[in-house]
Amino acid sequence: MAESKKNINPKQKAVALSYNAEKDVSPRVIAKGKGYVAQKILEHGEMSDIPVYEDAQLTEELTRLDLGENIPPELYEVVAQVLAFISNIDRYEEIRQRAKK
Repeated sequence: MAESKKNINPKQKAVALSYNAEKDVSPRVIAKGKGYVAQKILEHGEMSDIPVYEDAQLTEELTRLDLGENIPPELYEVVAQVLAFISNIDRYEEIRQRAKK
């Protein structure tokens, strides 16, 4: 573990969002952190096949929110772009899986 901690960028930040259209008004922050915590958020996402979208300015804005807090209306447009990006990745992966069969 000491070896992996040497490679951690202490300035790196990560935020994880969750959105359930049936019960959430808007996406909400479910994890956030910097340095080691950011690395663990990204690793968990990778292990769970969750797409990563990199946008330093958006990440900075989202880290100001509390855990469990819904994103504010002024971030709806940019987060909608993130959701569209993820949706496109999901569709691509679905097509790719069908092609394998």
